[in-house]
Amino acid sequence: MVLSIWRKVTMHQRTALTLAELDTSEWFINVGKRESNRVSLLHDWSEAIASCEGDDWLDLLQEAASQYRSRLAEGDVERFRQWNEHVRELKTVTIPLVNRKTRSVVEANRLPKHFVDVVQWDILHVCMEAEYADVFQPGFFASQSYWYLNGHFPCGWTGRFPNGKLVVY
Repeated sequence: MVLSIWRKVTMHQRTALTLAELDTSEWFINVGKRESNRVSLLHDWSEAIASCEGDDWLDLLQEAASQYRSRLAEGDVERFRQWNEHVRELKTVTIPLVNRKTRSVVEANRLPKHFVDVVQWDILHVCMEAEYADVFQPGFFASQSYWYLNGHFPCGWTGRFPNGKLVVY
């Protein structure tokens, strides 16, 4: 379904591969299951939503995106100038993907629109890091994708970043 849209969007092959991997994985199937002691695990959707709505988490997401854009601008000003164009194009793929991948969990758990917005932000930035990986290596959002690919929802941080732990459900 999403593959037909991808063909209409100009993107690097590594970005297309990232999207394909995200498309074929089952998101949210392991929420609440411990897979690592390196993260702080939440136990239900109400905790996860409260965490992802927290100002500290939203500020961290914004700061991670801003830091990546700054490094990109330092590395290649001309490519940086194409950022907004790539965002617009990739949204034509990421929005339908996120809507499809979140639909059943949103309906089953009556999750708010904010949940979908946070997931959309993460997935768009995973793709942007892939798109510009030749200029500056992927980082924060690529690490977020690991949790989506493994059926979890990354939704917060405990402690002062970069110390502390990622919060996942």
